[in-house]
Amino acid sequence: MASGRWVDAVRPYIEPAPLAALALGISSAFPLTMINATLASRLAEAGIEKKSVTAFALVILAYNLKWLWAWIVEGVKIPVLHRLGQRVSWLFVVAALVCAAAVGLGLSDPRVSLAQTAMAAIALGIAGATFDIVIDAYRIELLEPRQLGVGAGMGQYGWRIGSALVASLSLVIAARAGWSIAYIVSCAFALPALLTALIMGEPARHAEITARRPAEGIVRAVVGPFAEFFRRQGAILVLAFILVHKIGDTLANMTFRLLFNDLGFSKDEIAFYDVGVGFWALLVGVFVGGILYARLGMKRSVMISLVLMAVSNLSFAGLAAAGHSNLGMAGAIGFENFASGIGGVTLVAYFSALTDLRFTAAQYALISAATSVLGRILSGTTAGALVERFGYVDFYLLTTVIALPGVMLFGWMARSGMIDRSIGSAGVEGEGDTRADVAVKG
Repeated sequence: MASGRWVDAVRPYIEPAPLAALALGISSAFPLTMINATLASRLAEAGIEKKSVTAFALVILAYNLKWLWAWIVEGVKIPVLHRLGQRVSWLFVVAALVCAAAVGLGLSDPRVSLAQTAMAAIALGIAGATFDIVIDAYRIELLEPRQLGVGAGMGQYGWRIGSALVASLSLVIAARAGWSIAYIVSCAFALPALLTALIMGEPARHAEITARRPAEGIVRAVVGPFAEFFRRQGAILVLAFILVHKIGDTLANMTFRLLFNDLGFSKDEIAFYDVGVGFWALLVGVFVGGILYARLGMKRSVMISLVLMAVSNLSFAGLAAAGHSNLGMAGAIGFENFASGIGGVTLVAYFSALTDLRFTAAQYALISAATSVLGRILSGTTAGALVERFGYVDFYLLTTVIALPGVMLFGWMARSGMIDRSIGSAGVEGEGDTRADVAVKG
């Protein structure tokens, strides 16, 4: 009997769509990782001042602005390749652009021209953000509503696996062969998504609903996805939660590599503790997140994850106070990744369920972009200055306080019933077409 229960628990994770989400997550991680943590290490090593290093967080704003051009991915057909399907054809084209941009960033030298490195980083940011648009829509549309939680977990597993492998491999290669080679090798991480597209093909849920959608003019194509979202009851408050819930977490995360560098950790120590220990803690967190989501439901599991992510910043205040401590680094990184793993399952499942199947790419681009835009703006404009003024300990205490409004807002939304009313057709089993039709008539 116990063996049967174990098989039943594992079976949802080995279905084709969740496995596809795993592979897509691996590929999705590599552009952002090469801009975020890896570039921060590279700039710090080159002797670039902290204010300039944290200012590069603004490059990632491309991920927060991707909703501006998501409608292109939604409606524009790629010549010739469109026969493979809208999602598949865009996946191949954007993967090529991402690899070209990564190579360009690798060949730039911040010590020779910081401006050239910034331009190359911007190019990779735009290409990577577009890659995310396609991958997120493809993942949501491959998954059935019952698989959104499992798919979110598998996508987070994939993202963290990809991020850990890219971050550790780039550090190891950079230490031995230089940063240029590290960036070139990273392009291999686009392959899992491309192989997934070849195996899975165009998502049936997307193909069915768009086949019945009439041709749209450019104005309706741009405005339609957002008009549908904001017609929902409580849409403004839902968007407000999306905007504020991750400010503290994003603000803290953008300074971790600066902290490690200032505490004197070597590349190998960072690769082992930040990437290695963090990776395993993340896996445990995702597993626990799946259990919490299944047993406690969306609202309670999301609330738990929000509290844990806020508290995790305190562990870095402890590490900063302790100084160069391998045990302290392992504990801080472990707790942060454990909390992020739980949040990755619960929050991504909720945000995925918010989308309408007619506008998956555009609406999820808006939602995912909004999740960290305020934190990234603050990181790029104030994080380095705040660290220099207050020190790391007080800085991480501040990020914990900043995270509290998101926790309180979600609690109010859950009690008022707004969470249930905000779900879109992608999160309704067997009712996607009906709800889409009703939305159009309404």
